[in-house]
Amino acid sequence: MTPILIVPGYLNAGPGHWQSLWEEALPDCSRVPMPSWDRPVRAQWVEALDEAIAAAQGPPLLVGHGLGCLAIVHWAADHERAVRGALLAAPVDVERADISEPQRSFGPIPRGTLPFPAILAASSDDPWMGLQRARELAREWEADFVDLGPCGRLDWGSGHGPWVRGEALLSELR
Repeated sequence: MTPILIVPGYLNAGPGHWQSLWEEALPDCSRVPMPSWDRPVRAQWVEALDEAIAAAQGPPLLVGHGLGCLAIVHWAADHERAVRGALLAAPVDVERADISEPQRSFGPIPRGTLPFPAILAASSDDPWMGLQRARELAREWEADFVDLGPCGRLDWGSGHGPWVRGEALLSELR
């Protein structure tokens, strides 16, 4: 069975968030523990992700949300461990002028091909990543792009407890 590593974003994912539900329901699924969810530091998050990947029982699938997507992309730019693929759900654009200070350390966003298959899934009305910007990043990373339509931030606040479409995307990477 392929290990699945959940990489939540800024402030973590609460109990009703689809990532938390997947962690509870899917076998071989675990959350990457970050040093600080409310004061993220890119180097620390990337190191925590590297440690989790090294400890996995085989090349894992990575599932990122928001800032967690950028932790994955920064990790890929600096490390060479085997990864089976990544689902990058609703990445946050840390290069925007109005982004919160704690998230700015994740800029600039790495460019270039990811060394594993990836799917970038984005909402057309996400307040933290415009759809066109998400398409551009998917193209630069050579990730498949999925326009999810108007579904907000893909979090509990936008009505996403269970995320069936995301489970289907994860299955594509398996």
